Amino acid sequence: MVVLRSVPRPSGEAAFPADAALVRAARAGDAGAAEALVRRHARALNGLALRLLGRDGDVDDVVQDAFASAFAGLGRLQDPQAFSAWLSGILVRLVGKVIRRRRMLARLGLGRALLDIDLDALVAPTVPQDDALELRRLYGLARRLPADVRVPLLLQRVEGLGLDEIARLMGASLATVKRRIAQAEAALRESFLRGEGR
Repeated sequence: MVVLRSVPRPSGEAAFPADAALVRAARAGDAGAAEALVRRHARALNGLALRLLGRDGDVDDVVQDAFASAFAGLGRLQDPQAFSAWLSGILVRLVGKVIRRRRMLARLGLGRALLDIDLDALVAPTVPQDDALELRRLYGLARRLPADVRVPLLLQRVEGLGLDEIARLMGASLATVKRRIAQAEAALRESFLRGEGR
């Protein structure tokens, strides 16, 4: 896994209400609680979307859509303290839809399917050059993969998530996630053997 720049947490965050309290208040119609949830999670969600989608207008749109979907379905959230993980799952599934839409539009000549990541903005300056090169190769390959293979690969290799967490976020079975990551790893090996991304 390559180390990316971390997002600093606000100092004194422990003094703020827990997600569960904010979720319960937002369910009761407290707009301030909903706003506090957005402020608390927007930066991390934006970073995740950026690393999965690339640098363009889709990032802002998918983050906004994730929050809108979360607040519309807040009553279905069984564990209010799990808001962050639940929100991330919503975002991951929306990212998959955006990638599939991009690929379809590109096939029709109406858009682009490429993943355009500003790696200089994401990779910490202290990352060894070999790791930075590996990340460039990974994103070079990811831009050509279908969404259902690209997303789990990036969640594992870039976000450092385990297979169980990836399956939960994607709403897929563990066997499906394992199969998709194996496909991506095989493509990555083949790409490396062909000398692509050097």
